[in-house]
Amino acid sequence: MKRLAITVVVMTSCICALAQMQCIDTLAVCSSVERIMADYPHATLQDIYKSFFQDRFGPGHIVPDSSRAALYLKQELETVDNVDVPLYEPTGYEGNYYRVALATVASGKISFEAYLSAFLRSVDDVQAVDVGVWEKEWDVIEGVIRAMALPLPGFEDDSAAIKELLSSGYYAVHHSEEYNKEYDPHYRIISKEIFEKEILPLIVE
Repeated sequence: MKRLAITVVVMTSCICALAQMQCIDTLAVCSSVERIMADYPHATLQDIYKSFFQDRFGPGHIVPDSSRAALYLKQELETVDNVDVPLYEPTGYEGNYYRVALATVASGKISFEAYLSAFLRSVDDVQAVDVGVWEKEWDVIEGVIRAMALPLPGFEDDSAAIKELLSSGYYAVHHSEEYNKEYDPHYRIISKEIFEKEILPLIVE
């Protein structure tokens, strides 16, 4: 009943805010947020936002070129000392991409070459998204999250910071300090198609 109420409350603003865009599936937003908070109870609105913008924009914002991407990956792998972490998870509410933990490489499940190739090809497949369009979409998504009344620390500060970021024409944020402290995340974003076809079979075999 709670999800149904949220859907009814948000649906009108969803249609008005997004105009010609496909209406947001508010139930999927709720399910995604609930999953994030179940897996990462110390997550903030900033961390939830990060998952949602990754779902829309993919991994392209962090790849200057393939050689540097390989170097950064090798350097970060050297810092991974815990492989007992969630190895993968979908992004946002549509699951267009997956966060795939570097632990999959550090544990030997995935070769460095296969992981890097999947990541770089995911970058190549990214479709351009207008930040102004995303700003309107996020406004609706945040409305759904607000209606869920979650005990997210610093919610209003994060909300204001995200709005300011988007109004300036940018969209990318880092994880919150609390999230980094608690979970020490190390992952790359890989497209759903590539992940499910090439990487997942190697993880579950």
